[in-house]
Amino acid sequence: MKLKELFNEKKTVFSFEIFPPKRNDPVDTVFKTLDALKDLEPDFISVTYGAGGSLKDHITAAIASAIKNHYGLEAAAHLTCVNSTREDVDEALRQLYVLGVENILALRGDPVEGQEPCKDFLHASDMVQYIKASGMDFGISGACYPEGHPASASLDEDIANLKIKVDAGVEHLVSQLFFDNEIFYRFLDKTQAAGINVPIEAGIMPVINKKQIERMVSLCGASLPAKFTRMMSRYGEDKEAMRDAGIAYAIDQIVDLAAHGVDGIHLYTMNNPLVARRITEGVRTLL
Repeated sequence: MKLKELFNEKKTVFSFEIFPPKRNDPVDTVFKTLDALKDLEPDFISVTYGAGGSLKDHITAAIASAIKNHYGLEAAAHLTCVNSTREDVDEALRQLYVLGVENILALRGDPVEGQEPCKDFLHASDMVQYIKASGMDFGISGACYPEGHPASASLDEDIANLKIKVDAGVEHLVSQLFFDNEIFYRFLDKTQAAGINVPIEAGIMPVINKKQIERMVSLCGASLPAKFTRMMSRYGEDKEAMRDAGIAYAIDQIVDLAAHGVDGIHLYTMNNPLVARRITEGVRTLL
């Protein structure tokens, strides 16, 4: 099933993101994660490449295939283009097509330090056009940034670029993490004013330790509201308390988002089934 069809069927789509195991970790660790997540019945699960991932690794396609064909859940495989040639993307598309994975989250991706980016696809929209012209019938999703991409001069400029990506063929958007729902609502107003009419899922990151948030904020530039910083200040040095507070904060965000009638919630699980389960059980009746 194409992901866009889910938004025609459900009031609020609820999905997960997982990532492949690190290079030195056994591959079966991710299947243990999936074993623990499957009965939560998300509408789909997306699979990242992780930092510095390569299309040549094939692990993302294998995991997405297992989600679809073994676990019976819908899957979306991330494809990044900053370090990929046309030949790399051709190979990845053929593999996903053969495996029966119907959905792709098309991303520019992050440059690898010390490695010259490829020039075949300068932007995610270029790869989206290429996938659409491939003749393979994929559902194509994309990413969006409620506070603007760090490389954009302004949020308005970033939304103009987002419109180009949607016009190129993106049918559904997943947002970068944010911790202030009002920022997301203002972003939705701006996208609608710009003529972007595809479903937009709110990306929610449950923060369960101080180191995690410091790293994520440095990567994506998400702002931290006073309510969040008070939580971090009070519980950041207590591992168990910080986990419980982070789960509660994420649930509170989702309750408010659901009440506002958002298209969907995309939960960044960080491959932590316990956290995903507690959040899912806390909001299941709302969705």
